[in-house]
Amino acid sequence: MTKLQPSKIIVQLHPKVAEFLSYLQLSEGLSPNTLSAYQRDLKLYQAWLSDIQQQTVEMVSAEGIEAFMLYLQEEGRKEKSNARLLSTLKRFYQWGASNEYFDADPTGLVKAPKLPQSIPKVITEAQVEALLYSPDEFTPLGIRDRAILELMYASGLRVSEVVELPFEQINLSAGLVQVTGKGSKERIVPIGEVAIEWIEKYIAEARPTLTKNKWVHTLFISRIGRPMTRQTLWHRVKNLAFDAGIHTKLSPHTLRHAFATHLINHGADLRTVQLLLGHSDLSTTQIYTHVAKERLHKLHQQHHPRG
Repeated sequence: MTKLQPSKIIVQLHPKVAEFLSYLQLSEGLSPNTLSAYQRDLKLYQAWLSDIQQQTVEMVSAEGIEAFMLYLQEEGRKEKSNARLLSTLKRFYQWGASNEYFDADPTGLVKAPKLPQSIPKVITEAQVEALLYSPDEFTPLGIRDRAILELMYASGLRVSEVVELPFEQINLSAGLVQVTGKGSKERIVPIGEVAIEWIEKYIAEARPTLTKNKWVHTLFISRIGRPMTRQTLWHRVKNLAFDAGIHTKLSPHTLRHAFATHLINHGADLRTVQLLLGHSDLSTTQIYTHVAKERLHKLHQQHHPRG
């Protein structure tokens, strides 16, 4: 079998696959990026099925699913990608079985590959401080960037949540922001006084200059007066980090990771951090306790006389 390239696959979606994707969009409110990932996974799966004995999604057994997972492994794909793809198949077949489209769920006994625990890299409080002070406070874009950084560190919002934040969903007098997160789940997050001050300054001094007095529904906007993209914000953070002398490899969630870890370092409990981050499962939040413990261990080794 030739290697399948997900980006080059041209395949007609099976009617039940198309219906499943519509269900995810309408019933669960998944983001376009997430829906696109589901579609890529299912297209790759369909292409593989078509390449072996012209099988279709209704005909596959547990052994067939295992053979597909083995194929992915032999192609050298990352275990994390394979685990996500199996998760996609499990959701698809569980949905199909519950709607009686399929006689059974062939993924039921198929085990996901074991993944090494991934601990996020977190910048220190001193590095965060340097990053926050890196924008030019005397330009509209610099004021905007400072307001964004202060908000992200104060609230732990995802990059997508920041760029998509509607103007009317932030209440500065109450010090709260209403966020629509993954799966269209809403949560209310408090923001600190410093973040409030910079957002007020941005709204009063910088935003009108950037919008040229036109209405834009998102709070933060680009230099040409349009809603910002995730890529634009990420490039801004990356460049500002370089200006601040931070050469650690950053991710789009750097300030979100720092927000959670620094809260736990200062005594916040996991349940509170879980609610602030919008995690549906506490186990997702628990990763930050490992980060905090690792840092405490390093500090002990560095500063204790018998470390």
